[in-house]
Amino acid sequence: MTIRTVCKVDISKPASEQPTPVHNRWHPNINSVATVLPGELFKVECIDWTGGQISNNDDASDIANVDLSQVHYLSGPIHVSGAEPGDLLCVEISDVQPIPGNEWGFTGIFARNNGGGFLDEHYPEAAKAIWDFEGIFAKSRHIPGVRFAGLIHPGLMGCAPSQELLETWNKREAELISTDPNRIPALANPPTLKGAWMHNASCTHSHGHDAARTVPPREHGGNCDIKNLSRGSKVYFPVYVTGAKLSMGDIHFSQGDGEISFCGAIEMAGILTLKTEIIKNGMALYGAKNPIYLPGPVEPRYNRLLTFQGISVDEAGKQFFLDATISYRMACLNAIEHLKKFGYTGYQAYLLLGAAPVEGKLAGIVDVPNACATIGLPLEIFDFDLTPVSGGPIVHNLGDCARVVGKKPSK
Repeated sequence: MTIRTVCKVDISKPASEQPTPVHNRWHPNINSVATVLPGELFKVECIDWTGGQISNNDDASDIANVDLSQVHYLSGPIHVSGAEPGDLLCVEISDVQPIPGNEWGFTGIFARNNGGGFLDEHYPEAAKAIWDFEGIFAKSRHIPGVRFAGLIHPGLMGCAPSQELLETWNKREAELISTDPNRIPALANPPTLKGAWMHNASCTHSHGHDAARTVPPREHGGNCDIKNLSRGSKVYFPVYVTGAKLSMGDIHFSQGDGEISFCGAIEMAGILTLKTEIIKNGMALYGAKNPIYLPGPVEPRYNRLLTFQGISVDEAGKQFFLDATISYRMACLNAIEHLKKFGYTGYQAYLLLGAAPVEGKLAGIVDVPNACATIGLPLEIFDFDLTPVSGGPIVHNLGDCARVVGKKPSK
């Protein structure tokens, strides 16, 4: 059986010149670029989320100067015949692979004044690591001492919002921004014509004033960055417009839970093989207001996790009430401090937590005043032993990642 490719890309060309048009905003009036039937197996090619702004080199200036008004570039929308508002669209991810001849990816830390990240107070400078793929494995010249199997997945997938839902998004996010409009990084990213691309100039001009940015996840799915939605997974998306208008992109070779550095996964261009099914009136039948996920059976077998705990007390010693974000942040910082004892710089360790298949968990949310979160490092991915032993750690010469020119490594 020949599997039809409904969206084609050319990684040598900019986003505006792709063979099948791409888009980087959510809006119900973006025209579909292809039509598929329920039960049909089809392929979708995707450029990387930045549209090719990041190069395979040892210079992090591209990360420092990345134009985030453009992201994410998505393939689609794809019209699914028979899908109507109120349905659930079941999307089965049959396969995800790199584009042949382009077997590499990148992980980045954005500068705090241009995107920031989960730990930007500690790591405010731009940095990146390039990863080379060896079949199912990834390794990096910028973070030596590790090699791991990728849990390859799309970071972003969702159906188009209705006009009513789009207006709800814009209203509530504008209200949030108004509470601290000058915050860096911003509390949210409002609609903007700058960087907007919705197939053609007329569409951008007509809808750019209210088309939603693709940065956060929302009710329709979107940029959820769930690493376990790999090959064999199913996702049940709420449908808000006729034909569903399914879009996708932000392909990851691997990712740690939380994608903590924002550009924290191993980002790449890739090919998805998909199949859809429609559950009529599924939103009402199952009370679905957000997507429902069924992870697939394919994942790396890393069973020994050196696990670090965090509680709702920040690095300054301030107590918070059951704050899971503070808890996970502190667990990540604790893991980074441990990795630094073995020779990694803080920036290398930060990148590694975003890229490797680390396991994040919310351990407790009831024991006032401290929520407890954990992050587990798979010991099998390292070339050396990370466990605490009598006599202390052995320090290795592990270099540094690509950093902004003129900045010194943070040891």
